[in-house]
Amino acid sequence: MAAKRKVKAAKKNRAADILTAAEELIGERGFDAVSARDVAEKAGVNKALLFYYYESKEKLFDRVLERYHQSHYEALKVAFEEGGESRERFHRLIDAYFDFIAKNVRYARLMQGLVVSHSDRLEKLKKQLSPMFRWIEEVLGTLTPKTASLAPRHFYVSFSGMVINYFTYGPILEELWGADPLSPEAIDERRGHLHWMVDTLLDGLEKELKAQS
Repeated sequence: MAAKRKVKAAKKNRAADILTAAEELIGERGFDAVSARDVAEKAGVNKALLFYYYESKEKLFDRVLERYHQSHYEALKVAFEEGGESRERFHRLIDAYFDFIAKNVRYARLMQGLVVSHSDRLEKLKKQLSPMFRWIEEVLGTLTPKTASLAPRHFYVSFSGMVINYFTYGPILEELWGADPLSPEAIDERRGHLHWMVDTLLDGLEKELKAQS
């Protein structure tokens, strides 16, 4: 039994090593610039073993995206569901979103590339994003008025843009600002701005709801 457990653990570790190697390479180079051989070499395994665990390069890359989006979704849910007043929960939500993207800057840029690529991966991306999108709509729906311009879907896009664009525009901002937008000081400054934006939006929503009541 002990020997079987060791074999099972070793297989699990090798599969995880392959997945981690794929994540790192895709984040650095993008999907099309990474081969199965590249992943196998980085993981320290032969290519046949990669195909044994993941069947194909496409299925491995699908798993990379799936894990990325699942981690993203879980980070937001954990932050929001800790409890507290609505304003406090939304501050935690925006912080969790901001921190997650800050740790996955390359993937934020990669996702934007996929959105405009019109490739087969775009349909997979829609399916993977759907649970998080529906959950955020439900969460925001508890605070937003039932009017088209203030519908939850618009707030999702607005919050997403405020967070992600900061990082995807990073290389341009560094030249325009003459400072590193990813430095600890710049990150703190951006976080403060996001908190102000959240408070401003929530203040506006409260006024709108009172006017409708």
